[in-house]
Amino acid sequence: MSQAYIVGAAMIPMGKYKDSSYSGLAVPAVLAALDSAGIGAKAIEAVVCGHAFGGMLTGQRIVKEIGIGSVPVTNVDNACSGGATALHIAAKDIQAGRHDIVMVIGVDKLTQFGGGTLPLVVEDPEVRQGVVMPAIYAMRARRYLHERDAGIEDLANVSVKARRHGARNPYAQFRSEVTVEQVLQSRPIADPLTLMQCCPTGDGAACVILASESGRRKLGLPAVRIAASILHSGQVTAGFRDMLRPTISSDSAHDAYEAAGFGPEALDVVELHDAFSIAELVYYEALGLCPEGESARYLREGKTTYGGDVVVNPSGGLLSKGHPVGASGVAQAVEVYWQLTGQAGERQVPGARRAMSHVTGGGIAGLDHGACTVHLYEAA
Repeated sequence: MSQAYIVGAAMIPMGKYKDSSYSGLAVPAVLAALDSAGIGAKAIEAVVCGHAFGGMLTGQRIVKEIGIGSVPVTNVDNACSGGATALHIAAKDIQAGRHDIVMVIGVDKLTQFGGGTLPLVVEDPEVRQGVVMPAIYAMRARRYLHERDAGIEDLANVSVKARRHGARNPYAQFRSEVTVEQVLQSRPIADPLTLMQCCPTGDGAACVILASESGRRKLGLPAVRIAASILHSGQVTAGFRDMLRPTISSDSAHDAYEAAGFGPEALDVVELHDAFSIAELVYYEALGLCPEGESARYLREGKTTYGGDVVVNPSGGLLSKGHPVGASGVAQAVEVYWQLTGQAGERQVPGARRAMSHVTGGGIAGLDHGACTVHLYEAA
């Protein structure tokens, strides 16, 4: 199989763009990614666009603005994992030899809903009972505090770290540091989670350009190899679900490590799905970054920030950078590309060579989770 490489990447600053269209959000990121790769629109052989709320033909509506037509354009909806799933599809197409240059777009506009929790499918019986995302993660947090040697300050410290990292990121929606006290005193959302422990509503777009080995050689640019690309959907289940042991994430990570030939101890950077503060602590364990039961201690000892074992969410993560759903998985890949090619500015992780991105998508009654995508990367 051919290797797939990221050879160009860009995003727009995440924020609130109430007057923008989906094309208006995405085109600047697309043009900047093309410029990053040193190619024009005519070099693109296929496009995969991830989104959740863009409607029909989102990708076609975006790329027609820069003159891309006739090539295959695939639109992907996989909830929060949509952008990462688009990256997965593009990588597999290149590895299979179908294309040499593929564009991946992630975009969403959440300000169209006017605030509040994201709209979920009302035919789902759990949704009808009020099981929206803040409620699910609040239940996780309560279970975590019951089972682990941890307190609410540990949850708050996830947000403190995210904001500290995000303060260095000009693309982050929130760019100011906060204290534990500020986090805990922010507006209650779903006990024990407060406002600063929940990712913000916002808009955003990101784009990466993928190339085959031959395409990469022709361009002669810094590149990042996609060492593994794994996509799983949830296991069919009913009744009890262990909220602290998300098998969809642990299984995806296990398969990714096996495919890449290296494990969590080799990682320098991890961009993981911290939609709520508790998620980061749970995913430390699920992704194998620390032993089960040790995530609070791992955070307290500074193992997941600069100077620690691995820098988790140097971008500020979803808590600080923002979470425009379908854009997030591609934005993670952009951050990884910048980190592994030494282009991350003030938030650069020194000597970064290997990285992971992880994003999960939605919950649904009858499944332990909707979707999970894990990618592993290596500086070429």
